[in-house]
Amino acid sequence: MLLEISIKNFAIIEAISLNFEKGMTVLTGETGAGKSIIIDAMNLMLGARATTDVIRHGAPKAEIEGLFSVENSRLLQELFEEQGLEMGDEIIIRREILQNGRSVSRVNGQMVNLSVLRAIGQHLVDIHGQHDQEELMRPQLHIQMLDEFGDAAFLDLKETYQTSFDAYRKMRKQVLEVKKNQQEHKARIEMLEFQMAEIEAANLQAGEDLALNQERDKLLNHKNIADTLTNAYSMLDNEEFSSLANVRSAMNDMESVEEYDPEYREISSSLSETYYVLEDITKRLEDIIDDLDFDGNRLMQVENRLDLLNTITRKYGGTVDDVLLYFAKITDEYNLLTGNNLSSEDMEAELKKLEVNLVDLAGQLASARHDLAQQLEAEIKQELQDLYMEKAQFQVRFSKGKFSREGNETVEFYISTNPGEDFKPLVKVASGGELSRLMLAIKSAFSRKEGKTSIVFDEVDTGVSGRVAQAIAQKIHKIGQHGQVLAISHLPQVIAIADYQFFIEKISDEHSTVSTVRLLTLEERVEEVAKMLAGENVTEAALTQARELLQTREK
Repeated sequence: MLLEISIKNFAIIEAISLNFEKGMTVLTGETGAGKSIIIDAMNLMLGARATTDVIRHGAPKAEIEGLFSVENSRLLQELFEEQGLEMGDEIIIRREILQNGRSVSRVNGQMVNLSVLRAIGQHLVDIHGQHDQEELMRPQLHIQMLDEFGDAAFLDLKETYQTSFDAYRKMRKQVLEVKKNQQEHKARIEMLEFQMAEIEAANLQAGEDLALNQERDKLLNHKNIADTLTNAYSMLDNEEFSSLANVRSAMNDMESVEEYDPEYREISSSLSETYYVLEDITKRLEDIIDDLDFDGNRLMQVENRLDLLNTITRKYGGTVDDVLLYFAKITDEYNLLTGNNLSSEDMEAELKKLEVNLVDLAGQLASARHDLAQQLEAEIKQELQDLYMEKAQFQVRFSKGKFSREGNETVEFYISTNPGEDFKPLVKVASGGELSRLMLAIKSAFSRKEGKTSIVFDEVDTGVSGRVAQAIAQKIHKIGQHGQVLAISHLPQVIAIADYQFFIEKISDEHSTVSTVRLLTLEERVEEVAKMLAGENVTEAALTQARELLQTREK
C-alpha cells in the first residue's frame, strides 16, 4: 500500500507531499490543475521512461519519492533477493530525473536500473487509465489479458511452454539454414579446403617475411658492408696506426699516477673501461670480417622464398602474420561447417523431439486457458450485473492459429449487450460508456486475483452518468475495501463515495504557475460536490444533494 508520495520540481508542481490511507481516495480539481501530473509522477516513480521535459522550469532536477508498506509477497521477496536488495515491512522508492537526461533510481537506498525498478513497481501499484481501454480495443492483446487472470500454476505452465517454444524455434532455424545453404556450404567447404592446403604447403613461420627481407638487403649490400667493416677495423688496430694501442698506452700512463689524486684514479678507471670495450669490438669485427663471404646461392634461395611469400600474402593478407591469422579463422569456419554437416541427422532428430514436446505443452496450455476463460466469463458477468449491464454476456472465443510464444490459439473477447443478440467482437460493438464499465469489471475481477493492494484509476468513468455512474462509484469503492484505491474523477457520485478527497488547484502569478494540494474537510467536500452538480453558482438544492451523496457513503 502507498503510504506517502513526495513530488518536487515536477512539471508545474514545485513541492507537494500526500499521505494516503486504506480505502478509497479521490483526487479532484479543475482541468489542468495537476491531477494527472500526480499520476504521471507516480508512473515515473515506478519505472516509466522519463524525459527532461518533466523537470520544472529553472530547477536542476525532478524528484519523486514514495513510501510503501508491504505484506507477505513471495514474488516480491524473491525479486529483492535476486537483486541483492534489502526488504522489510516498508519500501522506499526514490527517482530523480536530471537535466542531462539521466535518471537515478533507488530502492531502500540502493541504486537500481530502470528494468528492476519497473519489475518492483508492477508488484506494488496497478495504474489503470485510458491506455488500458485502448488495449481492450486491440484483439491481439486479449490473450495476454486473459493470461493475467491465471494463478501461479498457470503462469509456470506458460513459462515452461515458452521455454520449449524458444528451443524449438532456435533448432528449427538451424536445421532450415543448413538445408537452405547446403550447396553454398559445399562450395564454401571446397574453397576453404583449397586455401588451407595452399597455406599449409607454404609452411609459414611467424615474422619470417620480415627476417628474409632483412637478410636479402644484407646480401645485396655485401660489398659495401665488407668495405665499411674493414675500414672500421683498420681505424682501431693496424700496423701503421693503432687507436687501440694508443688508448692502451694512455691507460698505462694514468695507472702509474692514479694514486696521487682521486680525479686521476677516476680518469684511469674510465680509460680502462674504454680500452676493454674497444678491444672487444676489435675482436668481434675481426671475427665478422673473417667469416664475411658472399653466398650467391643463399641470395637465390631467399629471393625464391620471398617470391612464394609475396604470392601467399597478396592472396590472403598483408604479411605472413596476417596470413596465419586468416588461416586460423578459416580453420574454425571449416570445422564449424563440416561439423554441422556431420550432425545434421542428429539435429533433425532433436528437432522432432522438441516438436513433440511443444505440441504436448501447447495442448496443456490451451486446456488450462479454456478453464481460465470460463472462470473469467463468470466473473465478468457478475461484475457487469453490478454495473447495470445485467443483460450483457461476455465471452472468450478461441480459434486455431500458428504456433507462437503465446501458444497455438488466438483469443478475442466477444460481447452481447442485449438478449437475443448474437455475440459480436467487443471492438465492434462496445460504446464508450460500456467500454469503461467492461474495463472496470475486468479490473475488479483481476484485483481479487492479483492481490495488489494499491490500484489507481485515472478517469475511468468517462462517458457515463446517472445510475451507471453510481454503480461505477460503488464498484471502485468496493475494490478499495480490499486495500487501497486512488482515483481521478469528475463524477460527483464517485467523488462523494470516496473515503478521502484531495483537492488540487493551480495558482499563477506573473512569474510562475504552481500546483498545490490539500485534504478537504467534510464541509469543503460538500461544497466541491455541489459545484460539480450545479457549476460555480452553487444553489441550496445542490448543497442538499451533495450532502445526501456524502451521507450515502457513510451508510
